[in-house]
Amino acid sequence: MAQHMLVGMYAPLALVLAAPVTLVLRGFRPAAAREVTGLLHSRPARALAHPAVALALSTGSLVPLYFTPLGDAAMRSPIGHGLMLAHLLASGCLFAYVIAGPDPVPARPGVLARLVYLGVAVAAHALIAQAMYGGFLTDIYASISQVQQGAEIMYYGGDIAELLLAAALVATWRPQRRTSTPAPSPRPRAARL
Repeated sequence: MAQHMLVGMYAPLALVLAAPVTLVLRGFRPAAAREVTGLLHSRPARALAHPAVALALSTGSLVPLYFTPLGDAAMRSPIGHGLMLAHLLASGCLFAYVIAGPDPVPARPGVLARLVYLGVAVAAHALIAQAMYGGFLTDIYASISQVQQGAEIMYYGGDIAELLLAAALVATWRPQRRTSTPAPSPRPRAARL
């Protein structure tokens, strides 16, 4: 569980805060950078970068991982375990990018909406950890004490990671400037002679 937390929550936050998209775009020639920007603004990329999709891929994937035989099957195979870790890293990066990444995200919702999605992730992690701790419908091949220790790591470690993500959201938030254009001053009327 500690490995899953590090790979799925802490590493993505650190990677996303490094602004990798900006770094990549700065390293490309202008024509290539425009192509990458066009790809990032494509309809599939915009759909993938929606907070609901990122939440489903990152937090929603924990349900089949810990409550179905899929997690144990992945843990028994080196390839399966590697794929599971790759999924945790990629989905964690996507969620951190959408919620608090300093890189521009096409059609990113406002801060309040992103805080709501983060709140849903906090609640879902807490419920999953509590269900694991209580042994409700879990399908993990381990002793009860090991499952409970993993649930505690998920519960407390997830809270810390999500607090860090909330702090990153606030730190990277840039309020939109309101530009007010002054009303045109009335032209003086020409005096009639």
